[in-house]
Amino acid sequence: MLNIHNLSISFGGEFLFEEVSFRLNPGDRVGLIGKNGAGKSTMLKLLSGEMQPDTGVIAFDKDVCVGFLKQDIDFVQGRTVLEEAYQAFEEIKALEMQLDDVNRKLAERTDYESEAYHQLMVDLSDITHRYEILGGYNYQGETEKVLQGLGFKREDFEKLTDTFSGGWRMRIELAKLLLQNNDVLLLDEPTNHLDIESIIWLEQFLQRYPGAVVIVSHDKMFLDNVTNRTIEISLGKIYDYSKPYSEYLVLRDEIREQQLNARKNQDKQIQQAERLIEKFRAKATKASMAQSLMKKLDKIERVEVDEEDNSVMHIKFPISIQPGKVVVEAEEVGKNYGEKEVLKGIDLLVERGSKIAFVGQNGQGKTTLAKIIVGELAHKGNVKLGHNVQLGYFAQNQAEYLDGEKTVLGLMEDSANDTNRSKVRDMLGAFLFRGDDVDKKIKVLSGGERNRLALCKMLLDPFNVLVMDEPTNHLDIKSKNVLKQALQNFEGTLLLVSHDRDFLQGLTDKVFEFKEGKIKEYLGDINFFLEQRNVADFRAVEKAAVKKQEKKEEKQKDTGLSYEEQKKQKSLKNRLGKVESRITRLEKEIKETDARLAADYDALVNNKVFFREYEDKKRELADLTAEWEELMVTLDE
Repeated sequence: MLNIHNLSISFGGEFLFEEVSFRLNPGDRVGLIGKNGAGKSTMLKLLSGEMQPDTGVIAFDKDVCVGFLKQDIDFVQGRTVLEEAYQAFEEIKALEMQLDDVNRKLAERTDYESEAYHQLMVDLSDITHRYEILGGYNYQGETEKVLQGLGFKREDFEKLTDTFSGGWRMRIELAKLLLQNNDVLLLDEPTNHLDIESIIWLEQFLQRYPGAVVIVSHDKMFLDNVTNRTIEISLGKIYDYSKPYSEYLVLRDEIREQQLNARKNQDKQIQQAERLIEKFRAKATKASMAQSLMKKLDKIERVEVDEEDNSVMHIKFPISIQPGKVVVEAEEVGKNYGEKEVLKGIDLLVERGSKIAFVGQNGQGKTTLAKIIVGELAHKGNVKLGHNVQLGYFAQNQAEYLDGEKTVLGLMEDSANDTNRSKVRDMLGAFLFRGDDVDKKIKVLSGGERNRLALCKMLLDPFNVLVMDEPTNHLDIKSKNVLKQALQNFEGTLLLVSHDRDFLQGLTDKVFEFKEGKIKEYLGDINFFLEQRNVADFRAVEKAAVKKQEKKEEKQKDTGLSYEEQKKQKSLKNRLGKVESRITRLEKEIKETDARLAADYDALVNNKVFFREYEDKKRELADLTAEWEELMVTLDE
């Protein structure tokens, strides 16, 4: 399907990778891994044809189509969701324009017997035939079906893409890739900005995908659930094994251990041979034997041990000054985007030293509340920061705020003050920007490198309350682990928005779940939250929600009623049951009263209380009978 042979590419005279070779076959789901800056995104750009290698060949089988999902989606403003999704059908849309043009010309002409008119009719027939073959009469229905499968409602179709969050835009891009029927999918950080529900959908889609897939991702769970092969780029080489990520790590350690043992044994043999050579060289009778041993030694193929890049960044978040006991207090906070109410009546109290996770689906208000707390968004209600609170904020798109034309060192020096400017180089070194790296322009850095630089820049200003929105996006797995350790050691207050369960485990002591404009507090870590939801992980939480919705939709199909109508029907049936039960009881009581009257009328005739209760029961029975009839009519309708 796709053959890569002796591929090399360099930047600034240094090879990113050199003479790497591998092949992609149908059904391969490859996890492309490596440290930030190792060349993963560059490899995808080479495979997609966006970049050309310095040397080497990328050979495609005939008629192979490649789809590329990039990290950064650049939609044209002013398009609706449907219009953007229709971009998957470039040839069909072009044919539609040609059909419109031909039909317009036919309508304007009256020279029906001319050669030109005849040629227009031939063109119309050819274009229509091609349009039909490509599915021109079906693509709109297919598009709507896929968008609905990805969570869009029909009322969303005509909304502008500008009004949707990054995660929802990513779903539109995924829909376009699916509708294109590509043979090879190249996915660069597809889970960034996605909520768990859309990650589940993507996992299921990729598990069924018959073509080849190459995925750059730092989501360990996603890689384990989807991939069946791992290719690691490390120090300019690749390591290729038919294992998902976690199994690959175990295998790599085992192979490296075997290599180390083999080299250790070989070194012993070489040392022994060298001792014998030295011993025999001094004796004339043994000189020929020494020469023979030397030739044998020269022919030995030395055991190579795979190099490991163990360099990791070092982070420490020092606390500035001690704040008051309450650091953030919110009362009746609300936020609308146009007619959409994202947050309503939110009350929140954050005490000093808390470590809180914000979780929930995209569009439920997690980022919105984070921005309100740091003062970036106007809102309803009141938000009050406590005494001596100094906020540090890492936005979801923090790296986008860095000036691409500046160098790494220039940006840090411009942002520093007189007290910390002398420490800038040491700080950059701790974040793995060493030597000539500091002179690189920011625009040439990878997504992960830009995120590392944004984290480093944060440390130039003191803070004691840290608000972080998806800080692990683009960070490699080692860097994520280092960041997690630094946040665990941070003595200040932490508010963290994340979908990454591995990252959140053991990091926070309180969870706020965002749903339908409200927040629900769980007094425990992420595992406690999951236990309370009676599920093993976030994916199971979302799967349960999806299954519940599917059951509702299935029930709706069976009955022909909407969910709201079914709720109303259930309520009517409950009321009908209670009415019937009361009627039965009253009829029994009235029958017993009639029997008493027949047996002992003279004794009861002057008992006004007895007759009043008797009449009350009969009136109630008449009222309930009338209500029963109305309920039956309503249910029938």
